[in-house]
Amino acid sequence: MDQAEILAQLDAANDVNSFPDLDNGYYFAVDARLHGYRDAGRWALIIETVGYSPRAANLTDVLHVFGNCLTQGVPGFEDGDFLDRVDNWDEIEDDDEPETYRGGPIVVRGQAITVAAAPGADLEDVLRLLVPQHRDLLLADESELRRRIPADLPEVLRLDEWEHPDVHQQPPSDSPTFRQIADVLVTGDVDRYTPGPPNTHWSNWPESGSL
Repeated sequence: MDQAEILAQLDAANDVNSFPDLDNGYYFAVDARLHGYRDAGRWALIIETVGYSPRAANLTDVLHVFGNCLTQGVPGFEDGDFLDRVDNWDEIEDDDEPETYRGGPIVVRGQAITVAAAPGADLEDVLRLLVPQHRDLLLADESELRRRIPADLPEVLRLDEWEHPDVHQQPPSDSPTFRQIADVLVTGDVDRYTPGPPNTHWSNWPESGSL
């Protein structure tokens, strides 16, 4: 395996809109996390993007899964990679004012969470209040992460923030971040990754959810 192989797979996914676009007009950006896995002959990369989709009517963690050792599916995402997190959506969205908060606790994966928001608030603003205190409920657990990659593949890199490219202007192969991540996956040397200015916070992607 080499850097070119990894970047080519990411670029191919970007060409068919299955590489993470943090400015996705159909999802209000909420949170993100990146996981890198490797051993001497295998590599995998999972990028989680948590977003609120008014059309899907939920807060969803989308797992974008890449690698040369996928146990099922193809690089990018498939139906099982869309993980809805809110259990009581019909109770929190106002029937008369769609995309606004009715009030009450938000039940995330069985846990009722009270947020400091008033009825009538925009749901994207309310859901963003779940981060950072409850972000581990929003992001994938180990069983979810391992659904399409080998259980024995070591995780060597985990990022809670990074410098992500605007994928409409810059393919992954031109991104210093992903070139460095590819180096880490090939060599196992985590020092090959040197963080740039992080931009994965939702406030850096004002066009997300705009469609």
